[in-house]
Amino acid sequence: MTAADLFLFLLLLGANGAPIATRHLLGERWRWPLDGGRLFVDQKPLFGSSKTVSGVVVAILTCVFLALLFGYGWRAGFLVGSFAMLGDLFSSFIKRRMGMQPSAPALLLDQVPESLFPLLAIAPLFELSWMKLFVIASFLLSRLAYHLGIRRHPY
Repeated sequence: MTAADLFLFLLLLGANGAPIATRHLLGERWRWPLDGGRLFVDQKPLFGSSKTVSGVVVAILTCVFLALLFGYGWRAGFLVGSFAMLGDLFSSFIKRRMGMQPSAPALLLDQVPESLFPLLAIAPLFELSWMKLFVIASFLLSRLAYHLGIRRHPY
């Protein structure tokens, strides 16, 4: 594992852990739903009550702080934090369409987008090879499609 790999791993942990830690520390204070309680055309919540403004903000700020701490610059942290949250929102959107409750576990759907989206966003800054990205993306997306019932095999 290279230093850049470890850095990206720590940023992803920060992006995903910061909202949970913040909720634990602050409880229900400042937990405004990101979707404002709006429903999608299917009359299901857009993202659900567990996706909050404070969660997204604290995830991005945590990544920016960690990136600056490790000497990678604020832009790297902003990209990882923002795209991790976009991946998380994408997962929540799909889970609501599937009728799943907020915070309900969904193997791979909970992990793939919030890891893959930032990896793709940060690739140009870290000169990650497209072959490496393709292999990672194809493996993860194949597994996700299998668990969603789109593919017959996980490979």
